[in-house]
Amino acid sequence: MRRTNYLILLCILTSVLLWLFADEQPFDLLAFNTENLLKGRIWTLITSLFIHSDPAHLIGNMIFFYIFGNTIEKELSHKWVTIPFFIGGVTTFLLSTQFYDPSTYLVGASAAIFTLTAIVMLLKPLKFSFYFLMPLGLVAIIYFIYNLIAINLGSQGNISYIGHIIGFLTGIPFGVASNKEWHKNLLITTALLGIYLFIIWFLLPLILNLI
Repeated sequence: MRRTNYLILLCILTSVLLWLFADEQPFDLLAFNTENLLKGRIWTLITSLFIHSDPAHLIGNMIFFYIFGNTIEKELSHKWVTIPFFIGGVTTFLLSTQFYDPSTYLVGASAAIFTLTAIVMLLKPLKFSFYFLMPLGLVAIIYFIYNLIAINLGSQGNISYIGHIIGFLTGIPFGVASNKEWHKNLLITTALLGIYLFIIWFLLPLILNLI
């Protein structure tokens, strides 16, 4: 079984066990926040990646993880998943501390998965996903732009939009290193985005007006 799928299983098991059996104390020992970091609980930079707040959070992340992680692992090797995953996650947690209250917990693999989406964007942008019904490069750039817009609009809630952006940007150097023709794939992704916007903003309304 691929390393991606092992990590997915670990996310599922950790999250479900905490939901079912753990009280506040084990969660505090495993989840990352600035207070835990100052207490010397360095391990929370890793363990917090495998904790998810609820089933929707877990399922959404694992779908992305499965698709993007396995795409990278199939093209390269498991090291191109595990190393960027952990570096992206840890980097995001550390850099996000300045944006949140010291007591606010930052949990989940989403930022680390955004690191993987950036790699796929520069590695295999044209790989079609039947789940998303579009190429993966387009999926990656759309979600990146969505998070930028959410930050600009001041969106609140349990989603760390700034964390997603940090994770994505952390993945760019890995994407560049993974493929000598990354610049061509970046142009392909840009072209896909242009086509997508043309369809959504011009062609689709035109068709609907004709019906």
